[in-house]
Amino acid sequence: MPAPCVAFIVVTHNSRAAIARSLPALAGQLAEGDELIVVDNASADGTAAATRELAPAATVVETGANLGFAAACNRGAAAASADLLVLLNPDAEPAPGFRDAIARPLAEGRGWAAWQGLVTADAGRIVNTRGGVLHFTGIAWAGGAGEPAGAVDAQAMRAAEPGFASGACLAIPRGAYVGAGGLPEPFFLYHEDVDLSLRLRLAGGRIGVEPEARVDHDYRFDKGRAKWRYLERNRWATLVRTFPAPLLAAIAPALLATELALLAVAAAGGWLDQKLLAWADTARALPRLLRERREIQRRRSVGAGEFARPLVATLDSPYLGRAARSRLLNALLRAYWSAVAGLLGSRSGSAG
Repeated sequence: MPAPCVAFIVVTHNSRAAIARSLPALAGQLAEGDELIVVDNASADGTAAATRELAPAATVVETGANLGFAAACNRGAAAASADLLVLLNPDAEPAPGFRDAIARPLAEGRGWAAWQGLVTADAGRIVNTRGGVLHFTGIAWAGGAGEPAGAVDAQAMRAAEPGFASGACLAIPRGAYVGAGGLPEPFFLYHEDVDLSLRLRLAGGRIGVEPEARVDHDYRFDKGRAKWRYLERNRWATLVRTFPAPLLAAIAPALLATELALLAVAAAGGWLDQKLLAWADTARALPRLLRERREIQRRRSVGAGEFARPLVATLDSPYLGRAARSRLLNALLRAYWSAVAGLLGSRSGSAG
């Protein structure tokens, strides 16, 4: 097929310092017919003006308010006309050859519904994410975080399916993005890439990773206590919206145990109020979430077992502290998930 044109969508909010590094690296790789769309969420530091100086050919969409990542991405997608959309964080600096590599899965007809590049950190020395990992309770994290970037197995990475594609560098055909309804705007921040990936999987799509498409991400997990509120309420929104009923029924005891455990974790970590606010957010949103669930599940074309196949049993994230290091907990989780996978008829119920 002809080489696809690519629309790169970068959402900014007070990102002037970040785009000074990332936009020139990206703009220098654009091919004929490509688009660079920067959606600015009411920056107060001159980000929009700096964008016009750094990348004069870019389309700058000024929202006039901080709409959040999901809504801003949807604005950018609406302004795009290219075959392929690539969502990039403003602090994700493309490596040489990134543009051609991120378009290659579509050009080669791999049939992926969405994919991500290899996101590195520390000037390309370590992995930030080589594909999102998703636990069966909806807890998500960056796969391979901290591993040496030079040691990644590109062939194995292309062959394996991640739990989700990271929104830091997410590629998706424009028609698939529009057909899926884009990113869920009420999420505002966090977990929207998980939700989109799962909706694509429900429709029979496969998620992939192209390791030759590299961006270096200035990543910091700690972005304030409110992050926990967004993460937890959006985790529950994703569970309600996307998990098939047989899977939800099978993991209900584990979800209850997880909530009780998270209360203790939140109290010890100083974000118990944020966890309780997330519960309140979820309760208020439940009627809307159930309406959305009915529409999403109506379009489902895969069984619960197939949907569950890329989910993992163990909590081996470097961000999860003692839970990740507990042999007893992870042994119990493996046994539980093995039983669930057998009940659902999942081809592999991943263990880790």
